[in-house]
Amino acid sequence: MVHATTGPDGGAPLRRTPRQARSKARLALMLEAAERILVGEGVEALTTTRVAAEAKVSVGSLYQYLPDRDAIIDALASGYFARLEDVMDDLVRTAARERWDDPVGALIDTFARVYRTEHGFRALWFGSGLTERTRAADREHKRRMADGIRRVLLVLGVARDDETLARACHAAILAADALAQEAFRRAPEGDTDLLDEAKAMLNCYLTEVVARYGRP
Repeated sequence: MVHATTGPDGGAPLRRTPRQARSKARLALMLEAAERILVGEGVEALTTTRVAAEAKVSVGSLYQYLPDRDAIIDALASGYFARLEDVMDDLVRTAARERWDDPVGALIDTFARVYRTEHGFRALWFGSGLTERTRAADREHKRRMADGIRRVLLVLGVARDDETLARACHAAILAADALAQEAFRRAPEGDTDLLDEAKAMLNCYLTEVVARYGRP
């Protein structure tokens, strides 16, 4: 389910942010309709008239929040970013309670499961219609995801917190994201061999990071 949300950069990709529960529900229905079109027909089909018809609302009602295709794409992407960041926050909390034998494996397996269910996210990222705003928001999203990796390492007690650790975690998330995208381009459920290679590579890298930046 797609939820109405402000942009991940703190601004709203919407023309107007709904305040009342009824307005929020109407916007959520519009975004769910947009996601169905995105998954079934691709980014090119995300016209305001097509989305309004799918959502069974007037074009004028859609324009209140989503005036054009770029706004629709930005709003969908914002929801996907929020979903992924919520999953990362849950993983940080879990890491604080448990001792993982294989933190990298746990992270990659968790996000592979999200990729398998978030068909809209895959359709958007593998398409060619990303806006400049969405690309910029994605860069900030990846920084927040990298911060999640940093927090996992800290709650596991294997690293000290400093700028070099943050930089290394950012490099790790960029590599993991590229490998995950390629794995899901190859196969709808993800190429498991490539995901296993990603685990091996990131395990080696983060082991070396911990050795360099571990607690004194």
